[in-house]
Amino acid sequence: MKRLTKMKKLKFISVVGARPNFMKIAPFLHELKKHPQITSLLVHTGQHYDFNMSDVFFQQLQINDPDYHLGIGSASHAEQTAKIMVEFEKVLQKESPDLVIVVGDVNSTIACALVAVKLGIKVAHIEAGLRSFDRTMPEEINRILTDQISDFLLVTEQSGITNLKKENIAEAKTFFVGNLMIDSLINFKKVAQQSNVLQTYHLKEKEYIAVTLHRPSTVDDKEAFTAILDAFSQIQKKIKIILPLHPRSVVRLEQFNLKAKVDAMHNLVITQPLSYFDFLALMMHAKAVITDSGGIQEETTYLGIPCITTRNNTERPSTIDLGTNILVGLDKNKLVTESFNILDGKIKAGSIPPLWDGKTAERIVEILINSINTNN
Repeated sequence: MKRLTKMKKLKFISVVGARPNFMKIAPFLHELKKHPQITSLLVHTGQHYDFNMSDVFFQQLQINDPDYHLGIGSASHAEQTAKIMVEFEKVLQKESPDLVIVVGDVNSTIACALVAVKLGIKVAHIEAGLRSFDRTMPEEINRILTDQISDFLLVTEQSGITNLKKENIAEAKTFFVGNLMIDSLINFKKVAQQSNVLQTYHLKEKEYIAVTLHRPSTVDDKEAFTAILDAFSQIQKKIKIILPLHPRSVVRLEQFNLKAKVDAMHNLVITQPLSYFDFLALMMHAKAVITDSGGIQEETTYLGIPCITTRNNTERPSTIDLGTNILVGLDKNKLVTESFNILDGKIKAGSIPPLWDGKTAERIVEILINSINTNN
């Protein structure tokens, strides 16, 4: 690695708001501690406010309590984004940082990036350049807009470089650094091995499928949700399914009168949302994972675990081109077929994408320190 430029003291503000942000920011914050010339502050917008979906991650990932907790909570996209902007502007006016770091594609990402840019503060976007090419997804809009206004675009995979070039974003702003989610996975894999989650739910290694469902396109549409559950009804006859149920999904089960369908599946185990370490352990020992999550597509690829994604597209094509991921959309027949293929030993071979090596945080911090010092 190049020697870091020793110049003036710097102040960085990192922003988190939703569950995936915590795993991505943790290794970055740990790396910043190695550089005493940087004052590092953390802002939690409170976009996810349930204890199991937010605060517990600070404890498990060994992150200090946020310097600012905006306490925004749930609301419509417009209201939530607006509230974050109003409160985050107060933080920036008080602290006057040299840089704001945003991660991922949630409302907190675009809201805080927009406020910072309008105040003349530089912005770094971690996980830049990912595209699903589906603008019906709120996350896609957040990704596109955040990349357009950010000063440093920190990319996880080759597709991100390609996408940003096509959008005429200056190459000088773009840096291929690897994947912070994988940094966290590598850092905490041994800790996750100590989890008792398999014993708690009476699971045996490689004798269950782990599932996550949370996207509106999956659980807010009665027809789509029903189709997924119909597939589960067939799959659970051959192997146990464990499903930590997102709060949105719990509401929809009642609203769509689907609870009886779930209760009839005796080999389907539903749990509360699990901690990061417990779900990591669950994933590591699963026969396969069924998900609509972006980050889990990456983690399963690194771990070599078969992954079936219930979406029509993915903003992480490396997990398909190089990894273990298969897209089935919301087609229940495809979901059943691919699940049975895995049970029959027809498993897609995968490899780990470039720079998913646990050193992404180190690369990012070096780039940011040298770039800001050079520009000042």
